Amino acid sequence: MYMSRMKKKQKNIIKDVASERIERLFKLAAEEYSSNPGRSDRYVHLARRIGMKYRIRFPSPLKRKMCRGCSSYLVPGSSSRVRLHGRYMTITCLKCGREMRIPYHLKE
Repeated sequence: MYMSRMKKKQKNIIKDVASERIERLFKLAAEEYSSNPGRSDRYVHLARRIGMKYRIRFPSPLKRKMCRGCSSYLVPGSSSRVRLHGRYMTITCLKCGREMRIPYHLKE
């Protein structure tokens, strides 16, 4: 019983470190995008691989900054197009053409 508790604690520590790495890679991608967009795409690709390896869910703000089709860093107006259609916000990747539809609610 004691061993299983220790393993669970180790898994939590590993997942915490992995999520910190993911956030750091997205921060680096944001800093590098203006000078080197290819490098920021690589950072997002690495963050995505870390997330898949340790089965970590990305927070919503980070999900909207990456393309699930080509693993590129999305910047509205530069590498992605953002459109509002009724109840959905559509984010289109300009590299591969993949669309993300995100529901939003108008405040009255």
